[in-house]
Amino acid sequence: MNDSADQDPRPISAVSHGVGLAGLAGLLGWILVAHLHRMDGPYAATIAIFACGVPMILWSVLMDKVHRNPSTGMDWDGAGRPWGDVFDSAVTKLLGLWATWALIAVFYGMGRWYWRDAYLAVMELLIAALPFMLILSIPYVIFVDRRMTSPKDGLLVFGRWLLRRHDPLDDELLYDHLRAWGVKAFFTAFMIAIVPGNWAEMIRWHESNSITDPVGISRWLIAMMFLFDVAFATVGYVLTCKPLDSHIRTANPYAAGWVAALICYPPFILMGDGGPLDYHPGTAEWTYWLAGHPWLLALVGGALVVLTAIYAWATMVFGLRFSNLTHRGILTHGPYAWSKHPAYVSKNLFWWLSMMPLLTTGTWVDMIRACALMAVVSGVYYWRARTEERHLLRDPQYVAYADWMERHGPVPRLIGRLRRAMGMRAPIYRTAVGDAV
Repeated sequence: MNDSADQDPRPISAVSHGVGLAGLAGLLGWILVAHLHRMDGPYAATIAIFACGVPMILWSVLMDKVHRNPSTGMDWDGAGRPWGDVFDSAVTKLLGLWATWALIAVFYGMGRWYWRDAYLAVMELLIAALPFMLILSIPYVIFVDRRMTSPKDGLLVFGRWLLRRHDPLDDELLYDHLRAWGVKAFFTAFMIAIVPGNWAEMIRWHESNSITDPVGISRWLIAMMFLFDVAFATVGYVLTCKPLDSHIRTANPYAAGWVAALICYPPFILMGDGGPLDYHPGTAEWTYWLAGHPWLLALVGGALVVLTAIYAWATMVFGLRFSNLTHRGILTHGPYAWSKHPAYVSKNLFWWLSMMPLLTTGTWVDMIRACALMAVVSGVYYWRARTEERHLLRDPQYVAYADWMERHGPVPRLIGRLRRAMGMRAPIYRTAVGDAV
């Protein structure tokens, strides 16, 4: 007999389970090799990105055949458009692409934070890679353009704008192109910059020092989960391309969405040391308060590992498509079958549990301040979730997913019961520019 889930199946996810598992297998294999040989440097960390990304590419193409998805906008059956029809649009797209890169270079050049600390190595890497990127972009753009069912995209529109041949009707494509590349430029540099630090922290762990230490084991496992997160995220930002169906469909068009996201990342971060939302003064981590209680340390450490694992899992299931502030296909599997925002939920629970703001090393004023600021930080992530949903609700597939989650998702159903207990209406999702109501 079919249960309610069988009669009301979950909408199909844009990404299969196999993609993330393939990337995880490749990454774990390289971690094992690197750990045995103590390869904890930046080059080994860079190889980790390839070890994660290449298996996902192979799975996506060979098993899922994502290049044949209608959403790529590419036709693989014919010979492609004639060379004579491609020349003008391909040259215009190359102009648009190279001009976009030039704008990004100006942004990096003006941002002083990109030329110190971990960012400096990223800038040196990009400078070294630039000649290869310029050369390889020529056959890539021509190849993709020949097989596109419609050549009009953001690159073409931007190139025409530069040539003063822009059609005002294409303004939305132009703005979306600039937004998408803005996201890619900002977050790609950040992700690449933090990979080596996460990599080194995990590889340098020594079993003999921590095998009986619940804190040491917990910290090492948490470091591993964060490495999974940043490795998969970096692959997602780098591999935004149509042949893999991992291109950016749309970037968030709402200023509130950008503000909510950017204040969570340097150099705009508000939660960092000394920032207006820095809740750390007067607090101490869980290891301080639970010192001398090994069972409690093990229990809380295990809970923090689980929360970090959910956070990393929420990134891993994106496969090649992870990205902030963008729509690259609707996910419905993995932790997204439990919650529409599993990463935000697990991340905030991690912070509350690890910091224990109700306990203070200072005065009761410090305790109140820490709790209030942590509540504001959690509110920022709620704001991020709302602005992301406002963007995704433009897609009927997300509306179907959100409706299904209200009926079957454990977290939305729990929130629904709480809303009803407080006399509040349940949300009704609709395809519109506005929010759910």
